[in-house]
Order: sequence, then structure tokens, then C-alpha cells
Amino acid sequence: MSDASRSSAPPQDAAAGDHLHDLLRRVTQRDRRAFAQLYAATSAKLYGTVLRILRERGRADDVVQEAYVTIWQKAAQFDTKRASPIAWMVAIARHAAIDELRRQPRAPHESEDALAHMPTDAPSAREHLEHEQDARRLYACLEALEAERRDMVRLAYLDGWSRADLATHFEQPVNTVKTWLHRALKQLKGCLAP
Repeated sequence: MSDASRSSAPPQDAAAGDHLHDLLRRVTQRDRRAFAQLYAATSAKLYGTVLRILRERGRADDVVQEAYVTIWQKAAQFDTKRASPIAWMVAIARHAAIDELRRQPRAPHESEDALAHMPTDAPSAREHLEHEQDARRLYACLEALEAERRDMVRLAYLDGWSRADLATHFEQPVNTVKTWLHRALKQLKGCLAP
């Protein structure tokens, strides 16, 4: 972002962008706490993006997980001159959702309609405040999960473990791991619901 565009941006938006940029920088150093904060600050936006494209919560959950694994792995590729942190992350999630549509397409009119309504705007100051509040609630909800499920969610979302890795670690079939992750995410969403 140039100095001119930075100075014309509202202070809250600039501060939010700087905060996300700092978190991404720390993620390149494999800072798991920073990744957890990045997830908490951006997951609602990315999930909304993916859900609008796929229109199925189960598929959206899986794609968002894949998107955060990609963000963890490719954080060093983020370039401030090309995009804001949230725009870069939304692009990763959007591409993952589109790839999922290509792998398992829905009816043609539904896919085209979903693609036509993809969001492109960066979050407002109000959305940023809501994300901060959501982050605090997310941490509390994570603590409410059964220890094994909480560990699985953290390994999947923070450490980028694949389902196969989780299955080996927890000595469970891959489908069981997928079910546990899905239920844990459902429990988190229920806890986070107003």
C-alpha cells in the first residue's frame, strides 16, 4: 500500500491492515500464536466468502481449512505492494472455493450465480471490531471443546496437519477425523452464535 493510499484510508482500516500484516509476518516465522490471532481476526470473512460460493456448510468448512493451511504455508509470499492482507487471504479462500466447485460442480445456474456474487471489498472498521469480539469468543469456545477435539482443531487449523496426519496421530480412520473436525467446528459455531 502506498503512503498516499495509506494516509487516505480511515485510521481503523489502516490499523487493521497493519495488524494483519504484522500477524502474517510472524506467521512466516512459524509463530502459532500469531496464526491463531490471524485466524480469529479473519475467519468470519473467509468463511462468508467461501459459503457464498459453495452454499454448503460442510464443503465450506473443508475449504476454509484448506485455505488456512495454504495461508500458513505461503505467508512468506504475501506482497504488500500487490494487495492488502485481507484481500490476499480472501483471494486464497475464493480460489480454493472455485477449485472445489470445479471438482464437484453444483447445478450450472447455482455455480454461476455464486460466482457472480463473490465479495471483493476489504472489511470495514465495524467488521474489524466484530472480528476482534469474535476472536475473544472463539478462544473461550475453543476452551469449551473436549481436549482431544480441541487439539485436533488446533493441529488442523494452526499447524496445517492433513486429515491423514491427524488420523495417524489420533489412531483413527480418516473419515472419523473428518467427522470429529466437522462436529468440533459445528460446536464452535453454535457457541459463537449470538
